[in-house]
Amino acid sequence: MRPAFVSQMAACLLLAAAGVLAQEPPAATPQSQPGAPAPAAQTPTQSPAPPLQKPLKLPTGSERRRAAKLFLAAATLYQDELFEQAFHDYQEAARLDPTNRDYAMAVEVARSHASTALIQEAARDRTRGDTAATRSALERALTIDPGNTNVREHLDALADTTLDPSSFDPSRGMPQLAPPIQLEPTAGTQSFHTRAPQRQLLQRVFKAYGIDATIDDSVRNSTVRLDVDDVDFAQAARILGMLTASFYSPIDPHHVVVARDSRDMRQQYMHNAVETVYLSGMDSTQMTDMGNIARNVFNVQHTAVNPTAGTLTLQAPEENLNAFNTTYRELSEGRPQVILDVRLVQLAHTSTVNTGAQLPQTFTAFNVYTEEQQILNQNASLVQQIISSGLASPGDTLTILGILLASGQVSSSLFSNGIALFGGGLTLSGISPAPVTFNLNLNSSDSRELDDYQLRLADDEEGTLKSGTRYPIQTSSFSSLGTTGLNIPGLSLPGTSGSLSSILSSLSSTVPNIPQVQYEDLGLVLKARPRILRSGRVAITLDLKITALAGSGLNGVPILANRSYSGVMTVPANQAVVIAGELDKTETRAISGLPGLSEIPGLNDVTEKTTDLDYSTLLIILTPHVVRSPYGLFHGPMMPVERDSRTR
Repeated sequence: MRPAFVSQMAACLLLAAAGVLAQEPPAATPQSQPGAPAPAAQTPTQSPAPPLQKPLKLPTGSERRRAAKLFLAAATLYQDELFEQAFHDYQEAARLDPTNRDYAMAVEVARSHASTALIQEAARDRTRGDTAATRSALERALTIDPGNTNVREHLDALADTTLDPSSFDPSRGMPQLAPPIQLEPTAGTQSFHTRAPQRQLLQRVFKAYGIDATIDDSVRNSTVRLDVDDVDFAQAARILGMLTASFYSPIDPHHVVVARDSRDMRQQYMHNAVETVYLSGMDSTQMTDMGNIARNVFNVQHTAVNPTAGTLTLQAPEENLNAFNTTYRELSEGRPQVILDVRLVQLAHTSTVNTGAQLPQTFTAFNVYTEEQQILNQNASLVQQIISSGLASPGDTLTILGILLASGQVSSSLFSNGIALFGGGLTLSGISPAPVTFNLNLNSSDSRELDDYQLRLADDEEGTLKSGTRYPIQTSSFSSLGTTGLNIPGLSLPGTSGSLSSILSSLSSTVPNIPQVQYEDLGLVLKARPRILRSGRVAITLDLKITALAGSGLNGVPILANRSYSGVMTVPANQAVVIAGELDKTETRAISGLPGLSEIPGLNDVTEKTTDLDYSTLLIILTPHVVRSPYGLFHGPMMPVERDSRTR
C-alpha cells in the first residue's frame, strides 16, 4: 500500500520540476545522483536541518536545474514508497535551491515517512530474530530524524534485549506461508460494446484479458448491455461486478470462479489470506482494541494479538485485509493537515493639492489727512530732527512722511499693500486692499504594510487568526456610598504619620471610583475551517470580522464599526486567492474666493482650491497547502455505470 496523498503530491512535484526544467536547457556535464541510498556506515551523523538554516543565497542557473532534476527523481521514488532515497534527493534539492519552499516542505514530509518505514522494517527484522538488521534500520532512522523519541526508545529496548538474550526468542517468528493467489491478466486496455446474457458476457470479458472464468449457477442469466472504452482488467472486473451483482475468486493465475455476490457465496468461494500487522509503539490495551476493530468493523473472524512481539495476525479474505490495512495506515499517519498561508496587504495613500489665487476679500478705507496728522503727532521728535537737519522744510508734509517711511522708523499697514486715492483737499481718501496670495502646493504620501501568517490545521479543524490590538472600553463604574474614604493600614488606621495627614485628608474627602473595563479586539479576526475534498481541492469555511473605532462615542463609550463576512469557498491546493478586499476612500474639496465670481465655471479654478484625497486598501490573500491528504491511490476515479432494469 502507498500513502494516501502520494499521487496528488507527486503530480504537483512533477509539474513544478518540469516548469523549472523548461526555463533553461540542462547542463552538459553529467552529475552523479546524490539521492542514491548510502551504506549505514557512511551516513552522516549530523542533522540535515542546519544547511536549510543558513542565510539564503540565490542559486545559479545550473543549481536550479540540478535541484529540479533531483526533485523530479525524488517524486518518483516517493511514489514507489522508497522514502529513504527520496528523502536524500529532496534534501540535496533543498540545499541547491534554498529559495524554493516546496523543497523544504518535501524534505520534512519525506523525513517523517522514511523514519516510520524504517521503524516498521526494524520491527519485522526483530520478529525474525535478525538483531543486526534491526539495529541497522533503527540507526538509519535516527540519522534521518535525530529528534524522533520513538526511534530512541526502540534502540534502548534493543540494547536491553541484547544484554538479556533470554528475553528474545527467535523461534517466536511467524511461520512462512504461501502468498495469496495473484491473477496475471493481459496488460493493456479493451473496449466493449455488446448486449448479451450475464454468463456469456462474463466469460467474454474475462477471456479478453486472458482469464478463463467458470460461472456458478447462482449468477443470473438475464440480458445486460455493456458500453465502455479503454478499460484495463481491474476496471472491467469492477464494472462487471456492479453490473451483474457478482464477484470473482481466483483459482490460479489464469482461472477464476464467478458467483453471485452474497454472504453465503463469499464464504464458500473467497480464499482467506493470513497477514501479520506490526503494531509498533502500542501497548497491550491498544493492540487488543485494534483486534476488536478488525473483528467487528472489517469482519475478520480470526485474529491473534501477540503483545510481546507487538504483532496482530489476521485471517480473512484479501479485500477485508486491504480495507483494514488502509484504515490502519491512515490512523498511523495521523489526521490530514492543511497549511493556510494568510497574507495581509495594506495600502494607504494621502494626497493634498492646494492651487489657485487667494483674492483680497477685505478693503480698508481711510482719510489721508487724518492718517498723516496721526503719524506726524506720534513721531514729533523725529519730525523736528528732519526739519533741523535741513532734509525737509516745515510745511513739506509729503517729504517728511516719505523720509519717515523710508528710514524704517515708522511703519503702517496701510502702506504695505498699496493704496488707491480718490477725492481732494481735506476729503482726500484712500483704499488699501488685503494681500493677494498665489498657491501651488502638493503633499502626497504612500505607505504599504505586509503581514504574513501561517495556520497549520488538521482536516475539519477550526483555527483563529487575530491581527490588531485589544482596546480597553469602560462599560461601567462602581463607587462606594460611604463617607469614610479609604482604609489603608498606616494611613487611615492606627499608625498614621504626620507627613501623610494631607494625603489622608484629600482621600477622605473623595469617593473612590472603580471602573469596569472590557477589552475588545480591534483589527482583523479570521476564523477558518479547511476540509480536503476528494478532488484535491480544499473547501474552507470562513468567518471574517473587521472591527475599528467609529470616531464617536455615546455616554463616554466609543462606538465600534464592524464589517463581517461568512461563507464557504473551494480553492485548488497551492493556489492563492483574494478572499476579501476593503477600500476606504475620502475626498474633500474646498474653494475660497469671492462670492459669485468663484461659482462661475472656468473662473473657479483661478481662485484658491484645496483637494484632500485619502484612501486605504486592505487585501487578504489565502493560499492552502495540503501537507497530508486523506485521499490518494486508495480511491479510484468515479465511472458512471448504467444497470439494466431487468437485471434487478
